[in-house]
Amino acid sequence: MSPDAHWRRNLFAITGACFIGFTGFTLVMPFLPLYLTQLGLTDVGDIAFWSGISLGITPAITAFLSPVWGRLSDRYGRKIMVERSLICFVITMVVFAYVTKPWHVFAIRAFQGLFAGYGALGLAMAAESAPPGKMASAIGMVQTAQRLGPALGPVIGGVLAQFVGLRNAFFFASAFYLIGLLLVFFMYHEPRTPAEVAASAKAKEGAEKKRVTFKNVLAFEHFVLLMGVIFAVQVVDKSLGPILPLYIAELGVTPERVPIVSGILFSVLAATASVGHHLTGKMLKTRPPRTIIATVSAIAGVAILLFVWQPPIAVLNAAIAIFGVTVGIGMTAAYATAGGTLPHNARATGFGFLTSASLAGLAAAPMASGFIAARSIRLVFALDAVLLALVAAVVVRAMSASFRVDAARKPATEEEEIEDKGEALVASEE
Repeated sequence: MSPDAHWRRNLFAITGACFIGFTGFTLVMPFLPLYLTQLGLTDVGDIAFWSGISLGITPAITAFLSPVWGRLSDRYGRKIMVERSLICFVITMVVFAYVTKPWHVFAIRAFQGLFAGYGALGLAMAAESAPPGKMASAIGMVQTAQRLGPALGPVIGGVLAQFVGLRNAFFFASAFYLIGLLLVFFMYHEPRTPAEVAASAKAKEGAEKKRVTFKNVLAFEHFVLLMGVIFAVQVVDKSLGPILPLYIAELGVTPERVPIVSGILFSVLAATASVGHHLTGKMLKTRPPRTIIATVSAIAGVAILLFVWQPPIAVLNAAIAIFGVTVGIGMTAAYATAGGTLPHNARATGFGFLTSASLAGLAAAPMASGFIAARSIRLVFALDAVLLALVAAVVVRAMSASFRVDAARKPATEEEEIEDKGEALVASEE
């Protein structure tokens, strides 16, 4: 198999696994409050409580453990870690179909948090498999799959729940994860593992000296800054979920039309963000990351600021489309730029940190949005715009204009990459 066909096959496997896995997850989880009513809960407060802690516990635990799983995958290989995560979901989705108490749901979700994180590893695998100059496109492809899966999952899950019931829908979710597992197992070919690289003649000399630790990963150029960008963009992106339907109702839309209008806006956001993910690779070839991230952050801020003035629905659709494209570009550009700074033997660890930043934003956004919206929904949009303007300003001030993704990955071989990037940064510990 030619090298080009080889990396494309790897990309297809991990993109397909992420799409199928994210779709399978959203087949059932959006309907968790309804499932809790089938377990005997009747009080709205109790349902909200158990839904909230059950949905929140997994990303909370995953955010904490993502760098750890990334570190282990840097040492033992990415493929086995993704397989470990997918096997966990195959089993736990089946177990969900047999629970009888609300605390059972919480316990299973907590257990999933211990083994989740294949999304971050998928990005690392895409970055690792891609040839020079293709990393941003590969990351964008996987992020597009991770965005489109949750857009389709609830629709499919709603149909399944109606025809086979919510309990049986968990079996279908498990089957989705099984398909993703088989894709990775049979189609993804693990490139040279970090252990194999370390065993080569060049990396052998002083391997322990050049070992990359958590501290060293955070020391890579602009890495912490880009973690902050990912966190901030995720906060803004996910702040819309809890308040958009309420905002649509405020605009005077009749109650029966609020769900469909909100659904259209969410769909436009998901679709345009996917377009943004896909466009980023080409943009990074011609423009420096600083220019891209700062520009799209500023444009996204202007687009979300339009919501403050309560414009007509047609204008909202246009604004959220612009917002979606720019947020998609900004997120992929941040991931790709950060990935470009990482040596081979620290890539999954680095993506673990990036995913922790993303999950922290995912957890913080709904709580902050709900708290602020209790005072004013439009204030949420205004603060989102301010946060995006702050991102643009900080990136312009702190990131080098000459820094490029391709320039960060110049070494011709993995061994040279370790020498060039590991030696200087690890030396700070000696």
